[in-house]
Amino acid sequence: MVDLSPEAMDTARLSDRRNAGRRPIRAARRARERVNLLGQPMDLVRPEEVLHHVDTWVSEGRKAVVANHNLNSLNLIRRNPAMAAFYDRADLVEVDSAPLIAFARMLGVHGRTFHRCTYLDWRDHFWSLADRRGWRILYLGGAPGVAETARQRLTTLYPSTIIAVRDGYFDATPGSAENASLLAGIAAFRPHILFVGMGMPRQEVWIGQNLDALPDSVIFSVGAAFDYEAGVQDAAPRWMGPLGIEWLYRLVRDPQRLARRYLIEPWGLADLIVADVVTAIRARFRRG
Repeated sequence: MVDLSPEAMDTARLSDRRNAGRRPIRAARRARERVNLLGQPMDLVRPEEVLHHVDTWVSEGRKAVVANHNLNSLNLIRRNPAMAAFYDRADLVEVDSAPLIAFARMLGVHGRTFHRCTYLDWRDHFWSLADRRGWRILYLGGAPGVAETARQRLTTLYPSTIIAVRDGYFDATPGSAENASLLAGIAAFRPHILFVGMGMPRQEVWIGQNLDALPDSVIFSVGAAFDYEAGVQDAAPRWMGPLGIEWLYRLVRDPQRLARRYLIEPWGLADLIVADVVTAIRARFRRG
């Protein structure tokens, strides 16, 4: 649960390092960083570049949203208007998919293996940075007790961070008493970083529906991030990511949940794949 005691509030106020100024991030983005794949804008950024943006946003005290796209999200976004609205408001969209990076290269886009970017790719750098900055971090999601276990472990490793957690079992309906109480608690804690890990599409829909009511902070959709930190889920070896076989590790570990997502759902994107290939071929002929 979010700690709203007077002591916690005093600690939060003392560690507040944000400034009042805000300026658009688009002006700072390199021209080749943002690309369009399968009908959606995405950012080809390295993990360290993600954290550079985050550090800048926190120091400016601005509200920003960091999303991620993979084949699952691209399928969901076509069926869920609320999820599509979330991506429309994202400031940075990581590419969480080795197949998408490979597809980008096939199209002639400058994607490289190091542009595949997830929480697990930048977690160590993030927590080291958060500890140096004394950031307040709130994690929303997971089963009861799981996020608290993660909080205890992370606080031991990074004692200068201030971490609060709240499980994902609440009535997220807009206007519900539980949702209103949660928003009030988040506002009182005044996080620098808000991690929302309730799985796709629930986490994206919740952020989109409540974005205007959330305090200025950097907001991430991070799935099972604290499940990994608590040790209830095993992360694939990091070397599998660049090779594009992390999905296979996950499929073997949890075939009942992931077989449809990895083996069937991608075929639902066939029309978008063909459209991108045709566009790329035409562009090459024009250049030739």
